[in-house]
Formats: sequence, structure tokens, C-alpha cells
Amino acid sequence: MKKHIYIYSPSSAVRDKASFKRGVKRLQALGHEVEIDEAALATHQRFAGDDATRLAAIHRAAASGADVALVSRGGYGLSRILPGIHYKAVAKSIDKGTQFVGLSDFTAFQMALLAKTGAVTWAGPALGEDFGTEATPDDIMEACFDDLISGQGEGTGWQLPKPPKPAAPTGPQPAINSIAGSAHDSGATGQFSIKNAMLWGGNLAMLSSLVGTPYLPAVKGGILFLEDVGEHPYRVERMLTQLLHAGVLAQQKAVIFGQFSNYKLAPHDKGFKLAGVVAWLQNQIKARVLTGLPFGHVATKVLLPVGYKTTLAVEGRDAFLLWGHQH
Repeated sequence: MKKHIYIYSPSSAVRDKASFKRGVKRLQALGHEVEIDEAALATHQRFAGDDATRLAAIHRAAASGADVALVSRGGYGLSRILPGIHYKAVAKSIDKGTQFVGLSDFTAFQMALLAKTGAVTWAGPALGEDFGTEATPDDIMEACFDDLISGQGEGTGWQLPKPPKPAAPTGPQPAINSIAGSAHDSGATGQFSIKNAMLWGGNLAMLSSLVGTPYLPAVKGGILFLEDVGEHPYRVERMLTQLLHAGVLAQQKAVIFGQFSNYKLAPHDKGFKLAGVVAWLQNQIKARVLTGLPFGHVATKVLLPVGYKTTLAVEGRDAFLLWGHQH
């Protein structure tokens, strides 16, 4: 099904031109019409053009009439231009059928748009990182993207990690395996469902940076999903603490950890690992805390409707996020 995909750069400059070109060619090979914003490859310091250039790119994407507005990459840059975005114009373009898709720094845009208008966007791939890889793009990512543009997506599922085995009582607090191989038992093994709750979230660093601003939506009874890259577990905990002390986490029905990738533990940690952070968080809030969601700065990522009423269902180790047809 041929679709019109608009590529623009609202954040960091595209340094890897080869991945950009590969991404465009792959989307074209899938039969889509790819339109590249006039400033998609602009550079100004570390940004894809100065602030005015990137604002104009966002507004051109909104006016493009495209089926999908896809970011070239994340990085940094959206936070500083949030006051200049014409949110009503973006929301109007979404009403007319343009789906805005991205991740990482794009979370700032998604949260601000949700706070200002309630419009739904999609947490999903970026052009270079996902479609422009030297290897073949991930099958699951491509299938989820196809579901979005064809209007067939109704939800996603994943398998929760196995609970950690009980450790021998050799110390006051035994080490816990990394988050990739464990899950704090917050009801993850069992059966429950949370119905008609707003799905929201994205990059943890971006979310925590918006606390106290008019760009963080006041979501009550929501399902908050989180991911990040290159952040040590203590930095993850510090950002979670900010959301906790700001009262954000206490208002959610569930917190779902996606992938936290590309960080390095240090000898100083002495057993302080990400799974311990997850367990600590569960002790601070009443909400369900789940892990293992295939989303983040990793090849295998699902697409998630940010700002849409969703059902979270868990049966044993099988978890599902269900939202029905978007069209």
C-alpha cells in the first residue's frame, strides 16, 4: 500500500548521510513516496539547522498532507523550541490523517503536543537508526510500521522476563540480574488487566526534563512507558526519583520499562543494577511495574500510540497492550 512519507529533522544534525540515504531507498523500495524536507540535512552547531529552521521543518511536515511524518533521527534540540511550535496546526494535520512518528528527543515534542492539544502521536522508528541500518532492518519494526500505515495495528504483545531465582542468603542484599533477564514480581506473573487507560511516555531523560513545565501532560490513571540509552542505573533512578517526587508516578496505574541500553556498570556499583532500581520503584508506588517492552534504542521496537486509551493485559508471562483500530 503506497503511502506518502515526509522526512524531516527537528533535532540533531544528520551526520551519517549514508544511513539517511539507505533509509530513504528502503522506504521507496517498500513502495512508498518519500518526500524529503528542504532542511533535512541542514546543520548548525550540533543541530539540524538553527531553531527557526527546525521549527519551520516541523510546520512544513504538518502542512505536507503526508500519511506519515517521520523524523530522520533523535539527539537533542526539540526542548529549546517547544514554545515556538504551532500545536494547533500540528493537531489539525493529525486530524486530517498525518501520523507523526519518532523516539528519543522526539518525546519532548510528543509530550508537549499531548499537553497542549491531546493529539495522538506514535513512538516508533527513526529513518536513519531503523530503516537506514547497514544490516537488514528489523522484521518486527518493519511489520509494526506497516501495520501503522495500513491502519491494521490493534496492539502489541511481549513476553515478560522470568523472575529472578532466589539468591542464597550470603549477604544482606544479594545482587540482582540485569533488567534484560529479570522482572520484579509486581503481579507480572499472574493475570490482570487495566482497561481504558492513556498510554504515554517515551524517553525517560526527556520526560524528567519536562517536570515543572507546561509541556508535561498531567496524565492520571495512565500507563507510562519508559526507555533510555547510555544512562547508568543510578542516573535512571535519579530521573525516576524526580518523577516520583513530582507526584507523576503515583498517579499512574502502570509503569512499563522498555529497553535501557548501552550503559556500563562500574566496580563502585557493588551489585547496584538496573533490576534493583525496578524493584526499588515498585516499593515506592502502588502501580504495576513491568519490564521487557520491546521499545527503545534497539533494533526490535514496536510502535505505540502516545496519548491513546489502551488496555494492558497480563496472563502469566504474556503481556499485551491493546488499542484497537486507529482509523
